[in-house]
Amino acid sequence: MAPRRAYNGVRQASTFHRVTTDYQTAREALGARLRELRVESGLEGKDLAAKLDWQPSKVSRLQNGKQTPTAADLTAWAHGIGRPDAEAELQGLRAALEMKQRHRSWRRQLAGGHRGRQEIAVRQTENTRAIRGLEVSRIPGLFQTPEYARIIFDSNAEFRGIPPTTEAAVEARMRRQESLYDPEKAFRFLVCEAALYHRSCPEDVMAEQLDRLYNLVGQRRIELGILPFGAQLRRTAPHAFWIYDQRLVIVETISEELWLTGEEDIALYERAWEWLAESAEYGAPARRLIGRARASLDLA
Repeated sequence: MAPRRAYNGVRQASTFHRVTTDYQTAREALGARLRELRVESGLEGKDLAAKLDWQPSKVSRLQNGKQTPTAADLTAWAHGIGRPDAEAELQGLRAALEMKQRHRSWRRQLAGGHRGRQEIAVRQTENTRAIRGLEVSRIPGLFQTPEYARIIFDSNAEFRGIPPTTEAAVEARMRRQESLYDPEKAFRFLVCEAALYHRSCPEDVMAEQLDRLYNLVGQRRIELGILPFGAQLRRTAPHAFWIYDQRLVIVETISEELWLTGEEDIALYERAWEWLAESAEYGAPARRLIGRARASLDLA
């Protein structure tokens, strides 16, 4: 294994703040267009605010890209300046803004290594009371051992050609796992049986990881279900996803993350999770499946 590089905190911090650059740039562009249309109409900002029954500060925030306008805000703006024909353009800019918010390129997120994205995960977990997740081919990050996580991070850094800030990323992932013992939180996870056999690590590391998973089954606030080979499914498991309360779904692809916040999207993933959960094994049967995978390892 290649020697690990020291974590450069300054470099990583700047990379973390670049995650939202595209989104903020698009929001500022939308704000600039709002200002342009208002100026063309001959209205001062305070006059438009009074006409729409808004605080003047809201007009200022929207124009300066400090606040994301709702669809209703743009409708009101277009009609308030006497340009209802401009509404379609403004709504199109807002749709493009939402797309940038939903799609988060791994290239940008991981430009300085994994640490920044792991810190985001720590905060998301801190701000969530119930997490549901599906993992198809690997152990969920919340349940990973340090060595299993370390190898996953090293491998991904090599694949993407990014700085291997592995030790800092592992530290953040382990810190995130402290939430498993928070009495105010609940975790419900589904893991495909294939993930118990897919090995991107040495057998002794996988054995330790399976032991940890085995011991998590049945713990309070943790519901761990295994989707067995051969189970009849109402819906197949196409990819991994995590549901944070009922406000956010995160889906990982090879090139990007999707952050879905729309009610229809969240409801769709909740239904997918519930349908899969019907076919999962829990408790003692889940332990047997994990134990069988553990026994298959050649540790002699």
